[in-house]
Amino acid sequence: MSSIILREREQDDDDLERYSKRPKLDVPSPEPDHILPPSHALLGIPLPQVAPSGAIKFLEANVGISEYVGRESAKIQGIIKQRFTDFLVYEVDLDNNIINLKSIDKPRSDKNKEGEHPMAVVEQAAASVADSSLEVVANMEKESDITPSSETKLVENKNASDIDPWPAHFNTSLTPFLSEDAINQLKQMWLEGPEPPRLSDSGWAGRKAKAATEGDANGDVDITLEKEQEDSRDSRGSRGGRGRRGGRSSGRKGREDTRKVLTEPIDSKEMRTSFHKTIRQLFGGRLDSETDASNTSEEEGSRIVVRWGRRGGRGGGTRGTAEHAPRGTYPPYIHFTLQKTNRDNQDALGHLSRLLRVGVKNLTVAGTKDKRGVTVQRVSLKRGNKSVEDVWKQVNGLGRRQYETIMKERGERGVRIADLNYRKASLELGLLKGNAFVITLRNVKVESTEILEEAMKTIKHKGFINYYGMQRFGTASVPTHSIGLALLRSEWQKAVDMILSKRHGEHPEVLAAREAWLDDGNLDRALELMPRRVIAERCILESYQKQKGETRNAMGALSTIPKNLRLMYIHAYQSYVWNSIVSERIRTYGAEQPIVGDLVLESGSENDGEPDALEGEELEEEEAESHKRTRRRFVPTRVKALTEEDLAKYTIFDVVMPLPGRDVAYPGGKLGERYREFLRVDGLDPDNFVRKQREYTLNGSYRKILHLPKELTWDVMHYTDPDVSLAQSDEDKLLGFDPPVVDQDGKFMALQIRLTLGTASYATMALREITKTETSSHYQMNLTVGSEDQQYRGSDKNAMVESDGEDAPDVGN
Repeated sequence: MSSIILREREQDDDDLERYSKRPKLDVPSPEPDHILPPSHALLGIPLPQVAPSGAIKFLEANVGISEYVGRESAKIQGIIKQRFTDFLVYEVDLDNNIINLKSIDKPRSDKNKEGEHPMAVVEQAAASVADSSLEVVANMEKESDITPSSETKLVENKNASDIDPWPAHFNTSLTPFLSEDAINQLKQMWLEGPEPPRLSDSGWAGRKAKAATEGDANGDVDITLEKEQEDSRDSRGSRGGRGRRGGRSSGRKGREDTRKVLTEPIDSKEMRTSFHKTIRQLFGGRLDSETDASNTSEEEGSRIVVRWGRRGGRGGGTRGTAEHAPRGTYPPYIHFTLQKTNRDNQDALGHLSRLLRVGVKNLTVAGTKDKRGVTVQRVSLKRGNKSVEDVWKQVNGLGRRQYETIMKERGERGVRIADLNYRKASLELGLLKGNAFVITLRNVKVESTEILEEAMKTIKHKGFINYYGMQRFGTASVPTHSIGLALLRSEWQKAVDMILSKRHGEHPEVLAAREAWLDDGNLDRALELMPRRVIAERCILESYQKQKGETRNAMGALSTIPKNLRLMYIHAYQSYVWNSIVSERIRTYGAEQPIVGDLVLESGSENDGEPDALEGEELEEEEAESHKRTRRRFVPTRVKALTEEDLAKYTIFDVVMPLPGRDVAYPGGKLGERYREFLRVDGLDPDNFVRKQREYTLNGSYRKILHLPKELTWDVMHYTDPDVSLAQSDEDKLLGFDPPVVDQDGKFMALQIRLTLGTASYATMALREITKTETSSHYQMNLTVGSEDQQYRGSDKNAMVESDGEDAPDVGN
């Protein structure tokens, strides 16, 4: 181990010891031009030191992370993320299904004998379900059985009944509001679609769509009858030459839709609000819910009526014609499962967009995932005229690579896609339940089996502090929350300078681009060298270039950065304040029970702890660029401050703390005053977050202070060679690579943890509770370099080399 690494590790250990014994007294404020916020002085710790290599080493304490739920002595020493396969992440969809790669083989979309796509055949056979039902099923990430595969024909033994337009979670979500009969009525109305049934069917209802004959090699449903029905309807609705949806007498306009579902009287305003929200979420805005004025009683409460919205709901008119593929073609989106290794989301999506020759905005995900690790998630593509075969071929490089090579080797640049199918709608951030993790800690040391059991059972039954992890604040020398504070204070030039400044350990391409601008003043050269993945820096430099080198309009240059990315800086500052106050709450009052003045959500209120519904796990700042946000009107969350009489009604898991911003309440007592002190020291008004530049007006939010894993199990294993994987990725399983073999006589112990967390929580913070160890990347790197098992690297000559994505570019921030 080099002398520099030794000195840096010793310094880190000294800093940790000093912080753990720090006096709880104010220290002098940082210099006005220091990179950290002035409120850092309120943490009662010294400023971070500069390492011999020149890097500023930020520790957890510098962003407010300092406390634990369990005893500090009940810890399991171990190394986090020594290998990429030591950190496996699997997305959990809205139906609580864990997303795995199922088939990496080439998909097929066979055409039937009439030239129609099989997907269109099934759509027409299921015409009564209507476009909207499939769209909402897609939004709920409920996978249908219509998944193209090279092993089975697309529509073999398939018919309309295989499509589930009414998933099981619909009933569960509606049961608190509707009776069983009312749910059945709503289901029937939904399945009928936005167009009400015709009063006279002219005998069509008595004719059944014929099943496939023995002579039909594909086993496709015969669409002759459906085509005749469509032709008949078109002829009645196209007299003006405008097509099926064009004439005045076509579609719904020719008939009044009297269908509706009525609730029982609901006397609680919160319950009515929750019901309206449930209807919007389940049916994607296609159904309208409103108070039924004819059935309103002050004594009993108000009834809510649910019916199809005009032209099938919000956007039903324009979206239905503009985005929905015409009948006889595939739906407008392709969904697929992505496994990425050592790549952040934005980098992986950018790589896919280049291979597919589409804009990165055409690729969307339900949640961001960690960079350092192997992660699996669903991705949606607005396909244009691409088929699933086209997407598979382009991503896998079929043509320049042989098919046999693709099926025997790992995906290029740490990326593999699988399980492609056509869908009616795209994914959006927030359409997931959480993430499942398989985490392996290496070189584990623990005093006894009893201590190990205590540490694991603490997190299983008492949870962990729901801190925003170190990834939230960047891994480089310029923390994102400092940039966020500059934006909140309208210090535009300071924000620009921090974004463009050099970062220690950055990728050489990025460093060369920064030097070209900062040292040489060569704007064209800087833009030529700056990788496109480094979004904020490129936006500022391109703004300068458009202004012919003029750099005085710092606010204008910042405004060219995508809004979601600019907000990521501000949210990092919110997270820093939240972490700091929660640490004081736990340090002063413990983590066992609520206290007077704590805040809890009122009944019917929901909040995910993210101002813009971002998933929290391992979020990189660049990843905001390509994601759509669900546009929703800002509605303040309702909270209550606990009194003495309330304490018996709530547990510590109900307690929330605010992220400072507009329309939030602060807790009572000393904690509320501490919030205001932090903000005032940083030059902000705690009671006014409205900004002249509206995009920097900060909406507040609430976040639970503790998080309890949904599932948690663990196993102890042994190994000798640290290069041997102790867990296997989905891709390696499908490629038929040898599974990990545990060496029962190995020299070192490992702990493999399987846990499932909800959205907006950090797995690294769960590991921190288990290990009671600093999770900053530089500290963990030094632990890895200094670990005793490193001298046995390569001792297993048969060890499988990981797909490490080494050619994947490193991201500076």
